[in-house]
Amino acid sequence: MATNNDIPSIPLAERMRPHSFDGYVGQTHLVAPGAILRTMIDSGNIASFILWGPPGVGKTTLARIIANRLDRQFFSLSAVSSGVKDVREVIENAKNQRFFSQKAPILFIDEIHRFSKAQQDSLLGAVEDGTVVLVGATTENPSFEVISPLLSRCQVYVLKSLTLNDLRELLNRILQHDTYLKTRQFDIQETEALFRFSGGDARKLINIIDLLVKIYDKNDTIIVNNELVKNCLQENIALYDKNGEQHYDIISAFIKSMRGSDPNAAVYYLARMLAGGEDPLFIARRMVILASEDIGLANPNALLMANSCFDAVHKIGMPEARIILSQTAVYLATSPKSNAGYMAIENAAALVAKTGDLPVPLHLRNAPTKLMKELGYHKDYKYAHSFKDNFVDMEYLPEEIASTALYNPGDNQKENSIREMLRKLWGKYKY
Repeated sequence: MATNNDIPSIPLAERMRPHSFDGYVGQTHLVAPGAILRTMIDSGNIASFILWGPPGVGKTTLARIIANRLDRQFFSLSAVSSGVKDVREVIENAKNQRFFSQKAPILFIDEIHRFSKAQQDSLLGAVEDGTVVLVGATTENPSFEVISPLLSRCQVYVLKSLTLNDLRELLNRILQHDTYLKTRQFDIQETEALFRFSGGDARKLINIIDLLVKIYDKNDTIIVNNELVKNCLQENIALYDKNGEQHYDIISAFIKSMRGSDPNAAVYYLARMLAGGEDPLFIARRMVILASEDIGLANPNALLMANSCFDAVHKIGMPEARIILSQTAVYLATSPKSNAGYMAIENAAALVAKTGDLPVPLHLRNAPTKLMKELGYHKDYKYAHSFKDNFVDMEYLPEEIASTALYNPGDNQKENSIREMLRKLWGKYKY
């Protein structure tokens, strides 16, 4: 094993953090010359905005580059460790600077989706009157996680995972420009595993390189191939997870374990996420999605259970929330499965994309005016409750796609009974 006493104490990720757009990799749709965000920055008239994208795609770095380029003071808060008091202190500092005619500082809030409503409310006044320019970063959809008044005052820019070409460019920059690594010898034999495990995440790629360097003596040539990358990551899996680098890998395993009806694996990955500091509400939210996508009508109570879990976790918080999360994960894993509801909307969306805006049948249209009635709106509509069993055989789809079946019940006890009911009512659909 390597001694590597001469390895710099500053992490490679920090050493490689660019200070200008020249060293920034990826997000060309936002920061290339002429792109929408770059144009705003170049004009100097910057407004508050939120950067939404997966981890490791350069949200924090981009905020710092903007602050440097515009020569503005930069305040940084993490929603994980900061509260209303911290926000108010920054705002007060920003107000005091107005006496010196300085431009409004940039307030960067990482993981802004973890701020409570009260914490987000504390930002409104300062953002509204221009005391600060807010730059928020989030891995979650701002539409659901940022309060409407604040969201309406911010533009949202979507950052994408790094492409294969982006990762190649980043690797070359690391080897050519890092003050330490450019003094070392590298033998890049294969990059497939290196890029695959990076998963479009710049920080992952940098950390993998950092791990590889540390297993070699300072005079050795650092070999990079698929087998060495895999072995290196397996030996350092605890470190890799604790820092949240496998966020998407672990949540994927969690979801697939519940989908695969394995409660043991589900609670194992749940424990992994909680130990790594994952947001319990993120976990609960994903279970709400799974309850509908993978269980659906096979057990309608699953969605009620998952939604109740989300509400309870929101009210209670950790550490007790882990018990509710575990109970729900086990319930979902042991429930019968069906993706029929999910496939129904997928089939419908594909049909809409193919056929466009087909006219609604006249008998289904509302007729609030005399002219509409004369044109046949609502004519021949049959009110289902006026017929036996509250059902009448009538076409509800547009004529061009009449009798199209989009929902195919799953093979489970609940949906088998639904299938029989539909066959009795709609034999023409061939259920």
